[in-house]
Amino acid sequence: MDTNDELIKKMEWNNNIKNKEEKEVLARMVASKVKDGDVISFGSGTTSFLTVLEISKKCEKENLHIIAVPTSNQIEKLCEYLKIKTAKLEEVKIDWGFDGADEVDENNWLIKGLGGAMYREKKNILKSPKIYILVDNSKIVSKLGEKCPVPVECRKEMVEDVMKKLKKIGAQECDIRKNKDNASLYVTDNDNYIIDAKFNEIDKKMEKRINRISGVVDNGLFIKYKNIEIIKNK
Repeated sequence: MDTNDELIKKMEWNNNIKNKEEKEVLARMVASKVKDGDVISFGSGTTSFLTVLEISKKCEKENLHIIAVPTSNQIEKLCEYLKIKTAKLEEVKIDWGFDGADEVDENNWLIKGLGGAMYREKKNILKSPKIYILVDNSKIVSKLGEKCPVPVECRKEMVEDVMKKLKKIGAQECDIRKNKDNASLYVTDNDNYIIDAKFNEIDKKMEKRINRISGVVDNGLFIKYKNIEIIKNK
């Protein structure tokens, strides 16, 4: 098996994607929006992975030519495997995009980043006129932070200081993220660490408050973004 086939196998987590059928419905809903010539921000995570596969099928079937702006190295490699043309954010103007989320509340505020790609995801979202956020029912919460910590990407050399300052602004717990083997620290595509910070209360100023901490690259809160439209199963 070549390296690209190994990539697909790895990204499918051996076909063990939670709520896969529900996510596939969402993926097809977004794929139906693709038009020839679109420049599309491609999100990361399992729902985005399934969406990329559906978009690839549609492009091949209808002979559509698009440009993807990936938010992670994995999605970029997937596009290469599927022969979807890619570009960097600074090279193109995005028409629209899609992504998943780890939590969505009734205000359409989001927590993203449990997959580790929230820095590039946020940059793309800020540059996109419209972003479709695909969520299965397990991601909907009554209160942001109910199930998930807030991922905070930070410079490696500043991690201890950032954790102290996160606790000063209300974090109850702060853990440096580890890899799945639990033996080594997770490193982002940008060569940074991620702190998973648990907050009991997240207000509308928390996203900016976290980003003002020296050493923080960005965080996984997406609060009051007017270009976001939530897509979920009825």
